[in-house]
Amino acid sequence: MSIKGMRSALLFIMCLVLLAGCTSKPSAKEAEQQSLRVMYWDENYFFQQYGDLFTMQHPNIEIEVVSTQSIYSNLGPEDDYVKAFDDFIEKEQPDIVMLGVEQLEKYISDGKVRELDTLIERDKYDIETIYPALIELLKERGDNKLYGLTPNFYGSAIMYNADLFAKYGVELPRDGMSWYEMLELAKQFPVEGDEKSRIYGFAANYGGFTFDQLASMIASSEGVESIDTNSMKVTMNTDSWKKIYQAAIDAIDSKTIYKPSEDGFRGGTMEEYYQQQPFMMGRVAMTVANSYVLQELKQASESIKDYKPFELGIVAGPADSADPEKSRSINLSEVFAISANSPNTDAAWEFIKFVNGEQFAKIKSRSLNNGLLSRMGYSTEYNGHDLQAFYKLKPAPNDYTGMQKIPNEFYMKFQPILESEMKQVEEKKKSLDEALAKVEAEGQVALDEAVKEQEAKKKEEEAKKGTEQGAETEPSTEETAEN
Repeated sequence: MSIKGMRSALLFIMCLVLLAGCTSKPSAKEAEQQSLRVMYWDENYFFQQYGDLFTMQHPNIEIEVVSTQSIYSNLGPEDDYVKAFDDFIEKEQPDIVMLGVEQLEKYISDGKVRELDTLIERDKYDIETIYPALIELLKERGDNKLYGLTPNFYGSAIMYNADLFAKYGVELPRDGMSWYEMLELAKQFPVEGDEKSRIYGFAANYGGFTFDQLASMIASSEGVESIDTNSMKVTMNTDSWKKIYQAAIDAIDSKTIYKPSEDGFRGGTMEEYYQQQPFMMGRVAMTVANSYVLQELKQASESIKDYKPFELGIVAGPADSADPEKSRSINLSEVFAISANSPNTDAAWEFIKFVNGEQFAKIKSRSLNNGLLSRMGYSTEYNGHDLQAFYKLKPAPNDYTGMQKIPNEFYMKFQPILESEMKQVEEKKKSLDEALAKVEAEGQVALDEAVKEQEAKKKEEEAKKGTEQGAETEPSTEETAEN
């Protein structure tokens, strides 16, 4: 063999040695084939978002998706969703359950999910770069222990057109502004001009909203509810609600809030669609939107001929006026936890580690399709826009568990009352005090009736169930005769 040939052979052997050194041998436990039942919304979307990537890293773990679609498809208008949800998990026995924050708290108290701190400590799993506010929220639900992790979250921020603020000499929005402050800032913009060309101080990111929708959004941000579920009393005739509705009235009357025409967008080209979104077209100073709007702005610039881009600014908010460091627009819908009775704890933990890990975050950092990444430091900007505003505020408590006591029939009766009274307020036919007093009084009657009807139906169902069980256990005439 020539010297050149010997060198080539030696180089080839060295490459094989290096490759062998870089490829760790799987342990017997890792090589063992395992199965994992994962609870998720939809099987196809699960594999697109998580499953395919995980399987590439862990080919020995076979995933079976337990789709929650059956819960909704089998749920009747009078059925109890909470019970249907619990029954689904009891029947399907997934290793990994997908829960909301309130559901997680309930499952922790019932001892149905496994604590993760010992696994985190055992594997030295880094949670320091996961959005601290989310870790804090999850620990609050578990008595300072972690029982679940979420790879993503949804949150809103205040987006603004910096060019319009500069043009009209208005002070820029700041982090932690409340709805009240934001609406006051919007009033500083001019209201002259025709509907198709004038600018607005504020608009919803999807176009516009009505008076009662604006009030509802303010109430949600402030944590003000229409019902005290402890006493089961309608609480609309209060100072908090008067302040909310008065702010909405003043904002609408100022004509600086964009209200869409009743016709709205009824189909057409993408360009025609975007023309109906005044913020995207540079005609609105501020909006409240989630990160998905950044994708739509990018698409608008690519779809519309002669599109005029503007300088976009993003600040954290809207915040609770009583606590400017907290927001109620931060939502977790995919908290993954391990079932307490799962026989596949290690495989389940490998999945949770992966989808909340750095490698997964790096892969997913270029897309906003599934919200914002919980793992920080990877998705820091999108299309040149800084995303840090979405990570600045802490989640304010949103406890909807008490709302489950309210019958669905109540809302069918209550909503028309509320809409009718507020329409009269908007049209100046009735004072706000009069309207809220009537909404509370008639709403209480509707609530009492709905609760009474629900209790009657429950007793009827229990009696029917008892009769059916009795019939099953009662011996037949033939059996009695034989005995």
